Amino acid sequence: MSAIVEQRSILPDRGSLTSRVSDFLWKHPYVLLTILLAPPLLWLGIIYLGSLFALLLQSFFSIDDYSGLINYEFTLATYRQLLNEANFDIIVRTVSMAAIVTLVSAVIAFPIAYYAARYARGKWKVFFYLGVMLPLWSSYLVKIYAWKLILAKEGILTWLLTKLNLLWLLDAWLSLPVIGGNSLSVSYTGTFIVFVYVWMPFMILPIQAALERVPTNLIEASSDLGATPQQTFRHVLFPLALPGIVAGSIFTFSLTLGDYIIPQIIGSSRLFIGQAVYAQQGTAGNIPLAAAFTVVPIVIMGLYLWGARRMGAFDAL
Repeated sequence: MSAIVEQRSILPDRGSLTSRVSDFLWKHPYVLLTILLAPPLLWLGIIYLGSLFALLLQSFFSIDDYSGLINYEFTLATYRQLLNEANFDIIVRTVSMAAIVTLVSAVIAFPIAYYAARYARGKWKVFFYLGVMLPLWSSYLVKIYAWKLILAKEGILTWLLTKLNLLWLLDAWLSLPVIGGNSLSVSYTGTFIVFVYVWMPFMILPIQAALERVPTNLIEASSDLGATPQQTFRHVLFPLALPGIVAGSIFTFSLTLGDYIIPQIIGSSRLFIGQAVYAQQGTAGNIPLAAAFTVVPIVIMGLYLWGARRMGAFDAL
C-alpha cells in the first residue's frame, strides 16, 4: 500500500491525453526509443538498402542487342561482360589507382600524424588540426579545378619548373607510357596527385588518433632495452598504429574506388569505374551493365572491411 502511495506521489495520474501519453512513455522507455529510431531505420531500410537491392537485381538482367531494351530475365551474361578486355581493364585500373593512392597517402600521413601525436602541444596542435581540416572546408569542385589550373601546361607548376631549369624533367616524365600525357592535367599522374591531396585528411586523422593511444612508456622501454629506432618502429610503434592506418585506408581506398569527378576533370580518356557507371547508365542506357559495375566496388569494399575489422581498424575510427 505504501509503495502505491509513493508511486502516485512521484508520478500522479493526470487527466489530459498528452499527460497520459507522457506518463506512458516515461514508464516504458523502450517504446519511446522505438518511436525515435523507427523513422531513420525505415529510411535506411527502404531508401538505402532498398536501392542497393534494386541495383543488385538490375545487374542480373541484360540488354537486348537488337532492340536495346532491358530483358527482364535472370541471367549472368551482364557479369560475364565485366570480364571483357575493355571492362576488365577499367576494374584493374580503378583498383590499382585506389591501392597506390592509399599506400602513398599512408606513407605521407604517418610522419605528419606522428609529429602531431607526440610533439604538437597547445597552439601547435590547434594549427595542426586547422591545417588538416582546412582543405575540407572548401568546395570539392573548387579544389579540383584549382588543381587543374596548377597542373596545366600553362600552370604555375610548369612556370616554376621552367624558372628552375627543370622543365626537361617534367617532359621526360610525361613521355613515359601509361602515366604520362600531354600535361599533368590530362594524365594518370595528375589524377593520382589530386586523389592524394583530396583524401589525405581522411588518412592523417585516424593515424594520429591511433598514435595518441600508444603509451609513451612502451617506446621508452624499447629504447631502454637496447632497441634501435628502426627496431622500435618495426616491432612496437607500427603494429600499434596499424589499426589507424587500416582505418584511414578504408576512407582513401573506398573514396578513390567510387569517385568519378576527379578522373573526369583531371585525367586521360581511359575510364574508371565511376565514369563507366555514369556512361553506361546515362549515355549508353545499359542499366544492367552499370549496375554490375557498381556491384564490383561494393564486393571489394565488403571484403576490405571484413579484413579491416579482423585487424581492429574500427577501434581507431
